[in-house]
Amino acid sequence: MSGARDQVTRMLALVPYLRSHEGIPVEQVASDFGVSTSQIVNDLNVLWFCGLPDAVTGEMIDVDMEALESDGVVYIDNAEFLPRPLRLTKYEALSLIVALRTLRASAGEHEREAIESALAKLESAAGDGAAAANTVEVHVEDVADDVKDTVAEALAGGRRLHLAYLVPSRDEQTERDVDPLRMVTGEGRPYLEAWCYRADDVRLFRLDRITDVTVLDEPVAEHDIAVRDLSAGLFQPDPDSPRAVIDLHPASHWIAEYYPNDSIEQRPDGVLRVAMRVGDLAWLRRLLLRQGGAATVVEPESLAADVGTQAREALASY
Repeated sequence: MSGARDQVTRMLALVPYLRSHEGIPVEQVASDFGVSTSQIVNDLNVLWFCGLPDAVTGEMIDVDMEALESDGVVYIDNAEFLPRPLRLTKYEALSLIVALRTLRASAGEHEREAIESALAKLESAAGDGAAAANTVEVHVEDVADDVKDTVAEALAGGRRLHLAYLVPSRDEQTERDVDPLRMVTGEGRPYLEAWCYRADDVRLFRLDRITDVTVLDEPVAEHDIAVRDLSAGLFQPDPDSPRAVIDLHPASHWIAEYYPNDSIEQRPDGVLRVAMRVGDLAWLRRLLLRQGGAATVVEPESLAADVGTQAREALASY
């Protein structure tokens, strides 16, 4: 969440949350709200200047900035006028019901009880309106229960995992040790976000591609990393990733809407020229080949040549 409206919504929920979690580490606040630590610090700096209408300086919300800066913990005071979270609208409740049902499909045994409890409360509060959630179907890829439960066990116990993981782009099964950070769901698929010792960086692992997983005796290590803000999407290309420019005809306009990009330029005949960064040019090549003539490569030239060669080889095989 980075827009002004999103920030206001978050801060209205943040105040009652912080009042019931005095002294909570700012990293935990960021994790619970699904944003970066720097975003929470920005929110707190804004809260410092918030209060009731016509409030004078002494009546503003008080944020203990000294504790935040020295110890990394959050205390607020003088915020009794926001005693509890905002009441959910019907549409907000329905959104949460759908989200929890989706999360339930990928949750491990340890989380299901809490999810079921929250669902029951929401469905009861929504009353007959909860039936509308039944008209929304979100398909989540099936994941073996033992994989979900083992990952959940490691997360709960703060233990390292050993994974056997399938990398389809290379048709290769890899072995790696990871420190699990959290499970997330995106585009209908559950993922494990973890520190990967093989890559020496944070990686996302699709749970349905984990072919074997073992909880190790080693506890997870401390890693100097910020919780990723996933509100802009699950996959956020690195600014140093290769840059490609592609022309999309109307049948392939969905690519510009579905994948993050740097820029979109309207061209004649309904063509969109899209600049995007991708971590794997081989993935982009496969995506473009599936579009037939509805997508073409402008740059880099090496990718354009590669796509053209593979397209001709495919035609020659018929």
